[in-house]
Amino acid sequence: MAEQTFTFKVVPMEELHGAEICTWTYEPPYNIYGWLPWEQMKGLEVEFGDPAIRGQQYVSVLDDSGELCGFAQLFPIEGVTRLGIGMKPELCGRGRGPAFVAAIVQEALRRKPENEIDLEVLTWNTRAIRAYQKAGFTITDMYERQTPEGMKPFYCMVYQPDSDEDVNRPAQEQDTEDP
Repeated sequence: MAEQTFTFKVVPMEELHGAEICTWTYEPPYNIYGWLPWEQMKGLEVEFGDPAIRGQQYVSVLDDSGELCGFAQLFPIEGVTRLGIGMKPELCGRGRGPAFVAAIVQEALRRKPENEIDLEVLTWNTRAIRAYQKAGFTITDMYERQTPEGMKPFYCMVYQPDSDEDVNRPAQEQDTEDP
């Protein structure tokens, strides 16, 4: 059986996308990745509820039909682009993760090709870790960090393509697994 490929397009996040993302509900234990209601996000001007932050740091990830599949934050740190990644709950665990992550990596490289690309992931989130590894990320560190539920262990993962060829490999050619 041929491996299915997925293609994603990364675009600036629109307010409509932010509102939709705030309605997503994840099954436990992934429910920690939910957001406040959209009107509250906008009122408090937090994360993509703040038009300036949304415009500078957030992107939406669309499928071939233009449907919203997820989002990413490309957070700028000196010499590093730190990714925050979220996929639509009903798409998780369906083999789209590496292609999804690869599309986001390509956008990060387009914006700041000289930057290292990294991300943080809770150590228990093996589904996301597998997808990140298949997209070229390697675990480089483990540490505890404050979360709304207290201190939790995280991995830092750094994008380390095998070769220059992998950097330019189209997202739809990536292996399949989900964040």
